[in-house]
Amino acid sequence: MSKNMRAVGVNAFGGPEVLEILELPVPQPGEGEVLVKLEFAGINFIDVYMRSGHYAKSDTYKTPLPMVLGMEGAGRVVETGLGVENVAEGDRVAWCIFRGAHAEYACVPAWRLVKVPDDITLDVAAALQLQGCTAHYLTHSAYALNKGDICLVHAGAGGVGQLLTQLAKMRGATVIVTVGSPEKAEIAKSIGADHVILYRDENFRDRVMEITNGSGVNVVYDAVGKDTIHGSIRSLAKRGLCVNYGGASGLVQSIEPLELAEAGSVFFTRPHLADYMRDEAEISSRVDDLFRAYRSGNLKVTIDTVFPLADAMRAHETIEGRGTRGKLLLDMTS
Repeated sequence: MSKNMRAVGVNAFGGPEVLEILELPVPQPGEGEVLVKLEFAGINFIDVYMRSGHYAKSDTYKTPLPMVLGMEGAGRVVETGLGVENVAEGDRVAWCIFRGAHAEYACVPAWRLVKVPDDITLDVAAALQLQGCTAHYLTHSAYALNKGDICLVHAGAGGVGQLLTQLAKMRGATVIVTVGSPEKAEIAKSIGADHVILYRDENFRDRVMEITNGSGVNVVYDAVGKDTIHGSIRSLAKRGLCVNYGGASGLVQSIEPLELAEAGSVFFTRPHLADYMRDEAEISSRVDDLFRAYRSGNLKVTIDTVFPLADAMRAHETIEGRGTRGKLLLDMTS
């Protein structure tokens, strides 16, 4: 095995231009850790937040400089540290919510890893980690959808949006999505959205109220953030829940408490995925559900673009441009 590896990292916070292809020593696994040779790694908005410095003060997602990016990956175990019993050399594994995946090798705590079944390819396994588990906790935990619930999903044609829509339908909910183009509207319809709103052509809050006969939705899943959050809050039914889990248009800086009361005594939360992936049992439960749904054909995974490692800057520009139609991956072997 080579003593050095390529990695995508930053030495300073900033735009995509601060990304560098670094040559670093291959890490060695400590106690309870596993060395994984990456095949695929996901590109997610959390990478943008870390690169730009938005999470510089986060205790949950620490961003010490310099740092290697990448919060999800899939590959093969090449070495295990002391005390590791859940995986062995040669196993196909995947993980999320542990930084360092944008490298040819990464050391990962063993408890964060899941084994990838032989009938699931590693690109799909990677795509189902961070975005899949996000969609899962949103629909199963943050607001556990039930038959008869109505939800609003922003960015319905994106990676999380597509998975979220499908999981919501599997739980019996009616799904309203917003998208930015007719092409994206067709994508949303193809994976089961009941109603599709072109937000550039119509006021999404007005359309939600029209669709729901003025009652509003039980829950809004909002990853767009600054541009949509106030309309999202006003789209809720009385005592509904707005879940802001991202900021594609910019992070939400503040919400007036009285705004929640005036919208119908509604609730607002801004969760971290890490708090819904607290231990090995919770991780495996979510990922097992996702793998089972994919294997049964009930969950479609759309991989939009696979970039070579050297094109990480272009991948960041693509996701920030909000032009994605599914999952963006880095091929760590290219």
